[in-house]
Amino acid sequence: MKAATTSETAEREARRNRIRLMQGNEACAEGALAAGCRFFAGYPITPSSEIGEYLALHLPRVGGNFIQMEDEIASMAAIIGASLAGVKSMTATSGPGFSLKQENLGFACIAEIPCVVVNVMRGGPSTGLPTGPSQGDFMQARWGTHGDHPIVVLAPYSVREVFTETIRAFNLSESFRTPVILLMDEVLAHMREKVILPEPAECPAVDRLRPTGPPEAYLPYASDRDVSPLAPFGSGYRFHVTGLYHDETGFPTGSPAKIRQQMERLMGKMERGAGQIQRFELTGAVSGGSDPVDTLVVAYGSTARAAKHAVGEARQSKRSVALFRPVTLWPFPEAAIRQVSGSVRRVVVPEMSLGQLAGEVQKCIPPKAELRRVNRVDGIPIAPEEILDAIVA
Repeated sequence: MKAATTSETAEREARRNRIRLMQGNEACAEGALAAGCRFFAGYPITPSSEIGEYLALHLPRVGGNFIQMEDEIASMAAIIGASLAGVKSMTATSGPGFSLKQENLGFACIAEIPCVVVNVMRGGPSTGLPTGPSQGDFMQARWGTHGDHPIVVLAPYSVREVFTETIRAFNLSESFRTPVILLMDEVLAHMREKVILPEPAECPAVDRLRPTGPPEAYLPYASDRDVSPLAPFGSGYRFHVTGLYHDETGFPTGSPAKIRQQMERLMGKMERGAGQIQRFELTGAVSGGSDPVDTLVVAYGSTARAAKHAVGEARQSKRSVALFRPVTLWPFPEAAIRQVSGSVRRVVVPEMSLGQLAGEVQKCIPPKAELRRVNRVDGIPIAPEEILDAIVA
């Protein structure tokens, strides 16, 4: 038998080092470190606490900082401040904590401050089910803070995807100068899976644009481009940051023309960047193909795992069914759902809420298509059998 070369041995060893048994929350923390996160501020709350605990141990080892704040409001403010100082920053929370973050989240939106907010969903409202899974924050993630505002929300469905989507959350945040929400649920956060971590080259980290011109000519909110360079505080570029509507310099303005210009740019950069932001997975037949879809299942997060199993069972029984799994929840993939649902007879939407996702899907499917909802809000995950029943009924 031919002996392995030194390079082959090194490659196998490197692969072994990438094989891990990981919890979802641990994968999130590892993904943040791989993306270059060097500041975390948070307050312990079930079921997200392991993210902070892991980063409290590992951030100092890579020159980063961890701080436990007095509450969730202060935690959000702290990561905004750290980001303005030029550091990639993240917080993690759940339920009531996510509600408390909303005002400062809106500040980050209008001031265009990159940061990542992880929300591990649990049952609500109020303290609800601290240890039970939920998907009831789907709409809050989009509209939790007041006013029209841009937001990006990502929803992984496996432990490995938690790792890669955490990196992508930071990359999109840095690229578009906007907060990005990583939306998980308790099942995904606490489950453990064998994970083969990707090579760093497969998930490269993206850094924000920084100004290179003279400080006196710096415009932090230039109107002629979607994303302006962001200078770290203390680097010699002085500029104003406010939650008020502002002009290109960052100072408040009451000009209707400038206000409209700012909002059109804020919302427009998401629309123009949709190709980079939106991601989804389609499993099964494609509408309009040789095997057109009769039934389309739309699900995300841990519920999509049960849905994928149910779709596989149905296809083994020769049923024409496909699964559409949005990885990017917001901006919502309306065009993609319209395309794949064009000739379907039935759309099944399983979710651990009372129909928040279903309401958005309803807007995208043909009027003739029947919408079937599979809902649970009792802290019990939806089983494949419940979804399969809705498919075959």
